[in-house]
Amino acid sequence: MQTQNSPLPLSQCDSLLRLRRQVDDRLAMRLPLPESERDKISLALREGTLAPGKRLRPLLLLLALADLGIDPDTGLDPACALEMIHAASLFLDDMPCMDNASLRRGQPTIHLRFGEDVAVLASVALLSHAYGITATAPRLTPRQRNDAVAILARSVGAQGLVRGQFRDLHGADEAHPLDAVIATNQLKTGSLFTAALELAALLAGAERALSSHLQGFANELGMAFQLLDDIADGLTPEQTGKDCQQDRAKPTVVSLLGQQEAHQQLAMHREAALSHLQTAGLGDGELAGLLRQLFG
Repeated sequence: MQTQNSPLPLSQCDSLLRLRRQVDDRLAMRLPLPESERDKISLALREGTLAPGKRLRPLLLLLALADLGIDPDTGLDPACALEMIHAASLFLDDMPCMDNASLRRGQPTIHLRFGEDVAVLASVALLSHAYGITATAPRLTPRQRNDAVAILARSVGAQGLVRGQFRDLHGADEAHPLDAVIATNQLKTGSLFTAALELAALLAGAERALSSHLQGFANELGMAFQLLDDIADGLTPEQTGKDCQQDRAKPTVVSLLGQQEAHQQLAMHREAALSHLQTAGLGDGELAGLLRQLFG
């Protein structure tokens, strides 16, 4: 299925660099500036969010808009909100009561740098700020703003990231561990991927069938990305920029199926993601290019 508008002509490598810079510049502008050196909340917000990263979630939204014939600049504020929510989730994930991590994006984790109290408060502040900038995004209609906030809230709440993190910490459905791990991954990793593509469909006014394929793409991409992360858990902190072997006490697809089968599963998810794009008439677009860059 083709959209009514033709995709914007973007060169993949150049566009990714340009869009990352745009996201970083917009994040820097939209995050509150510290009132002083004592304003640890604002310092934590900025340092934790602006630390070098893939910016994959905002890129998914912006590249999808390009594929759908919409100026990516239209989605810059919702894209920044996605990155803020992702950063806020990392603040909490790294806490001693959660994953107890010490390294994130090559730097000490927020709770080690600023204290556990600041990490919790900064996470709450960042989530609130993400909803706020979406609710006032200048290039969205009032209806789009309302629906966009609802999409983001759903991705975070009891049926999204929060439930995924709880399942990751406490386990679920031990009678079927592989199914439980897959369900947890869909919630913890897939929620924001799905939100990014839901936002793109919303801003483009996409038809239901196209929206369904975009969500299918997001689900498969999320599964593939989590598998890639699980496989990388055996690397060193110098290679990944974060703590490794964090999952050694937890069941993962890799631990349950083995490395070879995990790689086969990753390839299967990659092909399924590409199939969704091809069926939607987007097989030669920006999202497909990103998929190939991520997974070969």
